Parts: sequence; structure tokens; C-alpha cells
Amino acid sequence: MILFIDMMNSIREFMDTGGQVLTVIAAVICLMWLLIFERIAFVFFGYRQYKKSVKAAWFGRVERDSWNAEMIREAMVSRASAKLNNNVPLIHSLVVLCPLLGLLGTVTGMIEVFDVMAISGSGNARSMASGVSRATIPTMAGMVGSLSGVFAVTWLQRFAKRETELLEDSLPMQH
Repeated sequence: MILFIDMMNSIREFMDTGGQVLTVIAAVICLMWLLIFERIAFVFFGYRQYKKSVKAAWFGRVERDSWNAEMIREAMVSRASAKLNNNVPLIHSLVVLCPLLGLLGTVTGMIEVFDVMAISGSGNARSMASGVSRATIPTMAGMVGSLSGVFAVTWLQRFAKRETELLEDSLPMQH
């Protein structure tokens, strides 16, 4: 319990040093990873069952060689692709948003530095240090959050593309 309290205090201190923008970045990163974990759970637990039901529906059809059957097949593959790509564009947008919020943190931190310089004069380095810290920490957090999300979103996009192609190949037309 003491370890948990120490960890929470460390996180609170880190959030305080980064300013209000760091809180927004943390919320965006939490939302992004929540959506990523939902997609990963679907990939490993829900998609296999859905793929089986699509195959069963296709092979349960008596007629599979007409234009109508081809359109039904395309619709089935398209629905499966849409299920695989659900929330991936939103995750990608959050990945792109993280470094932009980091830059916002840089700007707000530098404004604080300039305010300190205007009030106390340009020679007081100690008073400027907190503003520089407040400027660099959100930038770092935004970049780290973005990089972690880039790998996940790339994997999700590649998986969706590969599985869509595999599903399309596994639903043959009858000639």
C-alpha cells in the first residue's frame, strides 16, 4: 500500500511540474491506449468468432457464382474490414494529437519564462528554470505518447489489411 501511495505521489509531482497541458496529454494518452487495448482484445478474442460466422454464412449459401453472390461476398468482406478498422482512425488522430499538445505545452511554458523575465529581469536563471521545465516536460510526454501509439496503430492497420485479404481469399467464388 505504501508503494502505491509513493507511486501516486510521484505521478502527482510529475503532473504538477508539467502544468495543465500535461494533464490534457495524459488524458489523451489514456484514451488512446484504452482504444488500443479494446482493438487488441477484439483482434485476439472477438474477430476469430466473427470470421468463423462469416465463413459459415458464405459456405452455407447454395448459390455462389452469380453477380449477386459476388456482391454479397464483397459486402461480407467489407463488413469484416470495417469491424477490424473500427476506432483505428480515431487512435491515429490521437497519436497525431499528442506531439501537437506537447508543442502547446512548450509554448505555454515559454510564455511563463518570458513572464518571469519581464517581472524579475533577465538575469535570474533560477526563476526561469521552472518555466523551462514546464516547457520541456509536456513536449517529452507528447512525443513518448505519440511514439508508443505509432507502433500500435501501425500493427493494427497491417493486421486489418492482412486479415481482410485472407478473408477475401478464403471465400471463393463457385465457378
